[in-house]
Amino acid sequence: MRHKKNIRKIGRNKSHRKALIRNMAISFFEHAEIKTTEAKAKELQRTVEKIITLGKAGDMASYRRINSMLNHAPSIAKVKKLSEKCKDRSGGCTRIIKLSPRPGDNSRMAVIKLVQ
Repeated sequence: MRHKKNIRKIGRNKSHRKALIRNMAISFFEHAEIKTTEAKAKELQRTVEKIITLGKAGDMASYRRINSMLNHAPSIAKVKKLSEKCKDRSGGCTRIIKLSPRPGDNSRMAVIKLVQ
């Protein structure tokens, strides 16, 4: 049984999965939109929402935690701007839009973007 096992492994080990999510989060904050597979988009949404929520706090400890997650200074600056825009929202700053399957391997595709 898979009770309380709520992480998608995405076919990777822990270190590779962590690096993948970090790189996708950095790209997301740079471009505000990413086209990827549906499973990766759902896992990225969890991380991005946590980062935006930390940015809403606005204290130094929160930015240090964001830095430990991303380790990319330009993205941290974008998180600061983005968290100011999402200050009035209690959550749900991202949206996943499902697309047609990829022609090569028929995997389900999705676009994750900011809600604004």
